[in-house]
Amino acid sequence: MIEAVIWDFGGVITTSPFEAFARFETERGLPADIIRRTNAANHLENAWAKFERAEIDIDTFDRLFAEESRALGAEVRGGDVLPLLSGDLRPEMIEALRRIHARFKTGCITNNLPANAIGSKSGRSLYVAEVMALFNHVIESAKIGLRKPDPRIYQMMVEALGVDPKRCVYLDDLGVNLKPARDMGMTTIKVTSVAQALPELEAATGMTLR
Repeated sequence: MIEAVIWDFGGVITTSPFEAFARFETERGLPADIIRRTNAANHLENAWAKFERAEIDIDTFDRLFAEESRALGAEVRGGDVLPLLSGDLRPEMIEALRRIHARFKTGCITNNLPANAIGSKSGRSLYVAEVMALFNHVIESAKIGLRKPDPRIYQMMVEALGVDPKRCVYLDDLGVNLKPARDMGMTTIKVTSVAQALPELEAATGMTLR
């Protein structure tokens, strides 16, 4: 019996930034996947990880990301990557969240960046605030100094919601972030697209979400 559904934000509620990364690399003549490879190298302690834990400022992130990407074959400034992170909201996922929130507890665990690291799109902030109100509890990496896949962040969420992990569903677009949730006993869904994720979420919750 499911008691709670816990969501990632970027790549789940919004479109994946990976699409924007690929366009940027093509436009600049950069090696394919240089941004993702830089993110993945030493992923617990690299510039990205430190910035999501709010351990470094934006200027330091810009410099360290450039150094790390250069070591992998092509320099990309961290400051150039940040504007690529604002994905588009997925209306179908928001509707699913709205229906689930009416029946189950809902949580959001997001690896995010310090406030104002990304300029917000006009009119978008208010809409995002309305979406965030559909969560009973939100955990942001930049506010607590922990980020996924640290198991402690998932434990914090189930304690805040007052639920058994074995009665939770967790959605994320990255397999590395799903593993700790699965190890705790959660039902996990790797989101590759809305068309793939919604039927799996319907099966897990027993609800019609479309």
